[in-house]
Amino acid sequence: MTAQRPRTYDPPRPRTVTVDGARVACWESGPPGAEPVVLLHGYPADHQCWRHQVPPLSERYRVVTPDLLGWGASDRPLHLSFDYGTEVARLGRLLDALGLDSVNLAGHDYGGFLALGLAQTHPARVRRLAILNSRAHATFTRRWYAVFSLVGLVGRTPALRSPATRLPYAALHRRAFAPLVRAGHLDPRVLDGYVGWMATPEGRRWLLHYFGDYRTPARPELRRGLGDIACPTAVVWGRADPYLSPAIATGLAASVPGAELTLLDGAGHWVMDERPDAVTAALGRLLERTTPIG
Repeated sequence: MTAQRPRTYDPPRPRTVTVDGARVACWESGPPGAEPVVLLHGYPADHQCWRHQVPPLSERYRVVTPDLLGWGASDRPLHLSFDYGTEVARLGRLLDALGLDSVNLAGHDYGGFLALGLAQTHPARVRRLAILNSRAHATFTRRWYAVFSLVGLVGRTPALRSPATRLPYAALHRRAFAPLVRAGHLDPRVLDGYVGWMATPEGRRWLLHYFGDYRTPARPELRRGLGDIACPTAVVWGRADPYLSPAIATGLAASVPGAELTLLDGAGHWVMDERPDAVTAALGRLLERTTPIG
């Protein structure tokens, strides 16, 4: 199979909003008065992970792609908390800052984790929901559960945190992304945006601060609430994800009423890069579905 050339687009200048006293960079495309679609990136990406989907979706919708607080071009405050409940509530405050009462919400990886939390705690704010290769209500495969648990322990332990700020996080992440770059799915310039900031002492300190608040175990309260999600929902997954089992996807589709499941062969975790057209099509089908009345 011939490697797919990386797609790029020239995004508009970011709009900056203030959330919890910190600066969040957001990119907007499409007709200003159109129905809003908010696309949330995962770890350790930024808004550019949606670069394939934004142009076609913005032909019809107002598409907003933020760099979540701490990532990409947004601020990395060390004085704020990044535990799950705070992050979900912060997502609601981001929508407030953007002047958006309710949105179509799609999230990949960590973004999907936050999107699911918002859909459950503030269902009136989510018109339609898409979750792509995310831990969602569950958690990582055994190896990566151990890795993220260890990094979280380091972030919570002052005696370990200080020496850990000298580790080459940017280089380690580049190595993890190398297969995607070699396959032609990821432009090195986009990867620079994802991980370049980790090469600075300030970036490394924030990364450990973030993981100090992060918790790896599954979230039973999210699992219990899946059957109560009333909005149209899409679950999109690369079958070959080494981090997050497709069993999470099938569990979501079986538990969320009326959820549409799209399992993609030949794709792993970075499904928007590896199968961009299929992801765009799945999102398009979701956006055509009728939302509940009332």
